[in-house]
Amino acid sequence: MSKDQIPYSAADISALAKSLRGQLAGRERPPGHVEMLNMLARAAGARNFQHFRAQAAHVEALEPAQAALAAPAEMGPARVEAALRCFDARGRLARWPAKPSLQALCLWGLWARIPAGRSFTEGEVNALIKEAHGFGDHALLRRELFNRKLVSRTIDCRDYRRIERRPPPEALALIRRLPVGGGKADA
Repeated sequence: MSKDQIPYSAADISALAKSLRGQLAGRERPPGHVEMLNMLARAAGARNFQHFRAQAAHVEALEPAQAALAAPAEMGPARVEAALRCFDARGRLARWPAKPSLQALCLWGLWARIPAGRSFTEGEVNALIKEAHGFGDHALLRRELFNRKLVSRTIDCRDYRRIERRPPPEALALIRRLPVGGGKADA
């Protein structure tokens, strides 16, 4: 009988180790297979292994949709100009563009405003996003940053982190031209 492979990753290996150490403390014998699966799932922020597996299936179902919305490889200067028109004079995202390729580019402008190398609660991420946009839908932007793999979060949404990667050339051009956040991208 073949088993479904479920990817497992931890944004913070130290937090994972602390959680496992706490769950294993005081045990007289090692945990069984199912107990260990539940411990690993809890260390990753899920309630138990079934919850973790359900979340993994949900993310897997999103993958094709994300691929369909991925920005085209060649955007060019015209797209950068179009994306810049979505931002106000202070560098805040003033409107959410209709085109997925422009949405992807605009998200890099928000990504640049998130400090690198820090962990944030959902409330702190919401505050950063609220400050960085002006159309009143921080939940949409937070979700899109996660879906486009610009931020990571634990399954329970308690810990958010900016994913460090080099922005594509068009995103770098956009970030550099925005009044606020232009120098924050570590690229």
